[in-house]
Formats: sequence, structure tokens, C-alpha cells
Amino acid sequence: MKDVMIYTDGACSGNPGPGGWGAILMSGTHKKEISGGEKVTTNNRMELQAAIEALKALKEPCNVKLHSDSAYLVNCFQQGWYKGWMKNGWKNSKKQPVENQDQWKELLELMKIHQVEYIKVKGHADNEFNNRCDELAVAAVPR
Repeated sequence: MKDVMIYTDGACSGNPGPGGWGAILMSGTHKKEISGGEKVTTNNRMELQAAIEALKALKEPCNVKLHSDSAYLVNCFQQGWYKGWMKNGWKNSKKQPVENQDQWKELLELMKIHQVEYIKVKGHADNEFNNRCDELAVAAVPR
């Protein structure tokens, strides 16, 4: 499997409000930037959508290192939150339905295709790829 490095970010003007997402995919000498937006969404939805769209853009099964400044996204997989949600019928620890289930389920399906390691990066710091993803996400917010 190819090794791919992905950076993702989401942005929202208001929460909820119009939002955008951006991602950079890199493998060898290849680099691709993608982005999109929605008129009414939340920041967490845009963070998840960036990861979904990046994984969907891969043309074959890959080993992925996905970098995000979203603790919501990274902690879910690093700490295994999704395992408890699935075991509890997609209910959280407060016995309420898990938010953004549609996106979590889509990510889990994509992770059956790709080997994905989630890596937390500090947002709005000195990481050029995270900063570029933020630019892509902000530019994709519908006006």
C-alpha cells in the first residue's frame, strides 16, 4: 500500500453557520489540495468532512497518516470513543444519540479500506500544512 500524508481542517463562521473544509494529500512528489463548504453546518461537521473527503479522494487502499488540529476527530480514534458508541447503539456516555453519526459511520467505512493513523497537531501554530488547510477551509466558507 502507498504511504499518504494528509492534513485536514474545518472552519465555521458562527456555530452553526456557513462552514468550509480543506485537505492536503501528499504521497511522494504528488500533492493535491481539496476543499468544499456548506451553507449551514458546525465546526465539528467540517472537521469530519475534511477527513472524509480526503480519504474518499484516494484511488486505492493506502497507509494514511492523517493530521488534524481537531481533538474531536483525533481523540475519537486515538482513545477509541467510537467503540463504546457502537457497543451502546450509537449512544454517548450520557445515553444520548452521538452527534454527527452519519459522518462517523462514513469515516469508519472508509477506514475499512485504508489503514489510518490519526495525529493531533496544534492549530494556528507553525505547521505550514495545517495553516494551508485552514486557508482552504476559510476560503471555502459560502458567503
